[in-house]
Amino acid sequence: MQDDDLNIEKLYYSIGEVAAMFQVNASLLRFWEKEFTILNPRKNTKGDRHYTQKDIESFRVIYQLVKEKGFTLNGAKQYLKGHKKAEIAAETTDSSVQIKESLQSLKQFLQEIKNKI
Repeated sequence: MQDDDLNIEKLYYSIGEVAAMFQVNASLLRFWEKEFTILNPRKNTKGDRHYTQKDIESFRVIYQLVKEKGFTLNGAKQYLKGHKKAEIAAETTDSSVQIKESLQSLKQFLQEIKNKI
């Protein structure tokens, strides 16, 4: 069986592999890592960067904003900052809805038990 048949994603990618994915220089990844806090690849004791899927997705978002949509670096930072706040608010809202539904279900269950007594 060949590796192509397995279609297994790696846990970590080197800076060269990520640069090749986006057809950019490795220096751009290092530069954006300094500019954007969401880019935070792991480094080994030698200082080699190891990018996870999450790191690559973060880079993809920045790449789309800056290279494809024409955002400035500061504009992309502001966009990401506002977008992150919106994500946190959405997660909080989702959690609140789930808690409320759970409590309503529990209330209904307790009322059923009370009626049987």
